Amino acid sequence: MAVERSRCYKVSEITKCIKDYLEGEFYSIQIEGEVSGFKPSSSGHFYFTLKDSTAAISAVLFARSAKNAGYLPKDGDLVVVTGNVTVYAKSGNYQIVCSYIEKAGLGDIFAELEKRKQRLAAEGLFDEAKKRPIPQYPKRIGVVTSPNGAAIRDILRVLKRRNNTIDLIILPAPVQGDEAAPIIAAQIRRANMFKLCDVLLVSRGGGAPEDLLPFSDEEVVRAVAASDIPTISAVGHEIDMVLTDFAADLRAPTPSAAAEMVSREAENVIGRIQECSQSIKDEMLDRLDRARLVMENCSKENLRHSMESLLDDMHQSLDDEHEELLRSIKDILKENRHRLQLMAEGLKASSPESILKRGYAAVYNKSTDQYAGSAASIKAGDRLNITFWDGTAAAVAEKQGEEV
Repeated sequence: MAVERSRCYKVSEITKCIKDYLEGEFYSIQIEGEVSGFKPSSSGHFYFTLKDSTAAISAVLFARSAKNAGYLPKDGDLVVVTGNVTVYAKSGNYQIVCSYIEKAGLGDIFAELEKRKQRLAAEGLFDEAKKRPIPQYPKRIGVVTSPNGAAIRDILRVLKRRNNTIDLIILPAPVQGDEAAPIIAAQIRRANMFKLCDVLLVSRGGGAPEDLLPFSDEEVVRAVAASDIPTISAVGHEIDMVLTDFAADLRAPTPSAAAEMVSREAENVIGRIQECSQSIKDEMLDRLDRARLVMENCSKENLRHSMESLLDDMHQSLDDEHEELLRSIKDILKENRHRLQLMAEGLKASSPESILKRGYAAVYNKSTDQYAGSAASIKAGDRLNITFWDGTAAAVAEKQGEEV
C-alpha cells in the first residue's frame, strides 16, 4: 500500500502500512544483542529486550516456539535470535518474534544441531506415533548416567523416599566430553540386549549448552529411538533441550522429575491395592445376593403369580382409563350444553319482544310509511301506529317533534 502524502490517515491505517512494510522486509532475520528483562508470563510466553550500547528492541518468545527455541537465556546473556520483525498494533511498538535463540559464539554448533534434528525428524525418529507408554509400576529401573554425578544422587533420593522396593541398575557412562556419546549409546544398547530393566532413564544434571552435546549426538539419538525398553530423557534442567528429548518416549524436565514419574509411593500402592480388593469383594457379594434373589423368584408358582399380577394391573389400568374417558366426554357435553344455554338466553334477551317488555315501544308513521327513528321525523298531523309488547294503539301527532 503506497502512502499518499496529501491524505489524512487514521492511526490504524498508518500502523497497518508500517506493519505490512516491516513484516514483509524483515522476515526470518538474525539479531545479536544482550538479553535484558527476561521474564515469563502466566500464559507461558517469554518477553525480554535485546540491546547493545546504543539501541534496544523488544522481543517475545511464544510458548508454541519455546520448546524448540534452542535454550532460554537469562539477563546479561549475549545471544543471537532468529525470528520475524512484527508490529503490535495495539501499542504501535515493533518487536522481533523469536523462533530460535542461541548463545553468541555457539551459532555454528547449534546450526549443525538444528540440521541434524531436521534430518532425523525426516527419518521418523521423533514420530509421536512411535512413542510408548511408560510402565506405571516398574520393578526394575535402569539409569544411563555418571555414577558420581548429581543426577544419580537426585534419582536415588527420590526412589528412597517414594518406594525403596524398586530395583535400580546403574549403567555408568561419562556425560560430557568427546568420549561420552559412544559409551552412552553402548550402554543403551547393552540394556536392551540383556533386557536389564522395565524402563530406562538417560540422564545427567544441568550444565552449559556445550556440556550437553553428547545427548544430541546422532549415535545416542539413534540408540534411544531404537530402544525396545521405554525410555525417558532427563537431561539438565527444564529449559535445557537436547535431541534425545525428541527421540525418547517421554521427556522429564529434571532427573528428579524422571524418578517421580517412574515410582509410586509404596504406601499409596498398597492402599490402592487394598481398596481395589475390597471393592471387588463387595461387588461380587452384591451380585451374588442379587442373583440369589432372582433365582428364588423364578419358581413356577412365583412366575404364575407374577404374570397374574401383571395382567390384573393391566386390566385395572384399562378400566381406569375407560372411566376417565367417560368422565371426560360427560364433562365436555356438560360444558357445551351450558354454553348453548348462555347463547340462547343472550339471543332471547336481545329479541324485539324482550325489549318492548322493558317499557319500550315501536312507532310506525303511516303518513310516511316508515318507522319513526326520531322525534324530529314526525310532523303535526301525522297518523301513527304505536306497537307495545301486548298490542298496537293508533294516534295522531299534534305538534312537530322538537316543539313538544
